[in-house]
Amino acid sequence: MKHYFLAVFAALLLISCNEKATTSIVKNETVNKTDSIAIKQFFNTALSDGAAYEWLRDLTQNIGGRLSGSPEAQMAVEWGEKLMKDEGFDKVWLQPVMVPHWVRGEKEVANYSVNGAKVNVPVCALGGSIATPNNGVTAEVIEVQSVEEAEALGEKMRGKIIFYNRPFDATLINTGEAYGGCVGQRYSGAKIPGKFGALGTIVRSMSSRQDDYPHTGVMSYGDIPSEEYIPTAAISTNAAVLLSKHLKENPNLKFYFKQSCETLPDAPSFNVIGEITGSEFPNKYITVGGHLDSWDLGEGAHDDGTGIVHSIEVLSLLKRTGIKPKHTIRAVLFMNEENGTRGAKKYAAEAKLKNEIHVAALESDFGGHTPRGFSYDGNDQNEELFMSWKALLEPYGLTDWSKGGAGADITPLKNETITLSGYRPDSQRYFDYHHTEIDTFDKVNLRELELGSAAMTSLIYLMDKYLDVEPVKK
Repeated sequence: MKHYFLAVFAALLLISCNEKATTSIVKNETVNKTDSIAIKQFFNTALSDGAAYEWLRDLTQNIGGRLSGSPEAQMAVEWGEKLMKDEGFDKVWLQPVMVPHWVRGEKEVANYSVNGAKVNVPVCALGGSIATPNNGVTAEVIEVQSVEEAEALGEKMRGKIIFYNRPFDATLINTGEAYGGCVGQRYSGAKIPGKFGALGTIVRSMSSRQDDYPHTGVMSYGDIPSEEYIPTAAISTNAAVLLSKHLKENPNLKFYFKQSCETLPDAPSFNVIGEITGSEFPNKYITVGGHLDSWDLGEGAHDDGTGIVHSIEVLSLLKRTGIKPKHTIRAVLFMNEENGTRGAKKYAAEAKLKNEIHVAALESDFGGHTPRGFSYDGNDQNEELFMSWKALLEPYGLTDWSKGGAGADITPLKNETITLSGYRPDSQRYFDYHHTEIDTFDKVNLRELELGSAAMTSLIYLMDKYLDVEPVKK
């Protein structure tokens, strides 16, 4: 009899537990079903009636490259402001910011001779570099693989041109990691050689692809005195391989390059901001953004025209699908990511000055290729919640969810409560075009771009629905 009552009690307990579990599952399924319907609607709308591709065509084809401080950058500011007003956002405004103004000048030239035959080299100045003398620079070349290797040369660099030839690590699946593994030679490569009297530096382009297109990008002299500044330029990957080969055969060959770039006084510019007012928490903000400036060699399509139109379309898709966000959602077109991040710093500083509460931010600055997932940069409390959204977006190919950096333009917002995320499309082709003359509209696929808009809208929707932060107590 005792065993009978124990068995009945166990059965009743199991039923009770099952009922609770069923209730929980039903509740979660109801939530997930609602979210799944909304997400499907975002994708359906973007893929059948998206606007981002034509916006990108207009930005890239009618304005083109948009280097900070340039007339084209100002045209892009006016373009972004008008577009967001035309889309009917609740508020659109310009946030003033002073930006660096570096200009490239005449097209660069580089060459050397081997056995009496002239070898022309595809070359471009790095952003922030000084010019060569009017007659250019000619000197013997020392090849190195890193800044540390150059520093170890010391006085041997005097009167020479230092050639940084560290390639991407081809074994890394994420090309962003490969970029991070060698970009230091571009950014800091001129600092040490100048100290020891080198005449210039040239850098292998930051790309995994072998081609004849040099990649520009920002460089820095750090805190060295201006009299130690030396001109620095990038050469194409094909040229780097060939130069390395010729140096082994002819160690005393002399390399020539000439560039006429210069840094002008800082120029006035703007971040462009548009928002949809939150229905429940109008004074709490979720930001989605990309950078409006680009390098001057191409049209700034993948870097970062796609991020700009993604960000605007997020707000447009929310409006067009009838979603009324709880928090105020802002699209921010940041100015000056490429050579200073002044726009990002200004936006974060203004937010702090106004005591704005920022719940989350999402950045698109990795091109417009097929969506793969999102990175997470936030507190431990929200990480599990953020990662749980993967199940909702896996059917759309968004399987890569990981911890990591979110993006240069939203990082200044970071604090103990905000959730930051970076949009992560497929990375394999991005550095083929990055900072080159071939970063043009024709390299962007319509469907891949619109999939990105829908993916980002879905994440913003989930952030708005499930994330919140309490005001910071003073």
